[in-house]
Amino acid sequence: MLLNYQEFNVGKGIPLVVIHGLFGASDNWRSHILRWSEELHIISLDLRNHGRSFHAETMSYQMMADDVVALLKHLNISQAHFLGHSMGGKVVMQLGLHYADMVSSLVIADIAPIQYAPRHDDIFAGLKAVDMDSLQSRKQGLEILASYIDDARICQFLIKSLYRNEVGDFAWRFNLDAVINEYLVISSAIKGGTPYLGPVLVLKGGASSYILPEHRQAFGQILPNAELKVMSNCGHWLHAEKPDLFVRLVSRFINSLPLGD
Repeated sequence: MLLNYQEFNVGKGIPLVVIHGLFGASDNWRSHILRWSEELHIISLDLRNHGRSFHAETMSYQMMADDVVALLKHLNISQAHFLGHSMGGKVVMQLGLHYADMVSSLVIADIAPIQYAPRHDDIFAGLKAVDMDSLQSRKQGLEILASYIDDARICQFLIKSLYRNEVGDFAWRFNLDAVINEYLVISSAIKGGTPYLGPVLVLKGGASSYILPEHRQAFGQILPNAELKVMSNCGHWLHAEKPDLFVRLVSRFINSLPLGD
């Protein structure tokens, strides 16, 4: 099965593939994509178990990278730039290690190639507390999430994936059971393959704890040419907190590459 995707400005040079993070979807990036598509061919996709893509019981990084490659081959694209945020950032790292011949460059947004300790317990509790059989409105769903999750921005982000299915019942667009069952895999380190020697831009939210000084060695082992830029006064959701700066940094990086590749 192919991933759900959208294309913008088709044929305008080497495409930029935009990959969302955990619980996200391609729709979350629409405002950024519209700006990048003024000068770039953009492919925005939903990973397995997210958005409008297919659901599956498993979702390792190799599987997710293979899904992306299958889509690109379907589109007859042999080379691309890849941008990934959080979980999507690990997917693009996996692409660099295992499909380097298809990778022109990587942009990794606020994630390191390490094993992370669990940090989504409150989110899982809130999502599981939303009883779809008795749910009456999105507002009610948001109130339930807020009783478990302190950050209102995360609640608003999650509720975007609540929709009514073909029979009119509320449902999540993401496959919550699969995400919970595969959480240790999603939290795992990126390893194996061959170090990616191409250009890499790593963008870190200055207030985020996802990338720390002690992670430098892990980056160096698999992405020896990675360049780190810190976006001050923002956290893990750096692209949403400072969208203008984020868009400019990504555009500047890609445009700085020799012959656009």
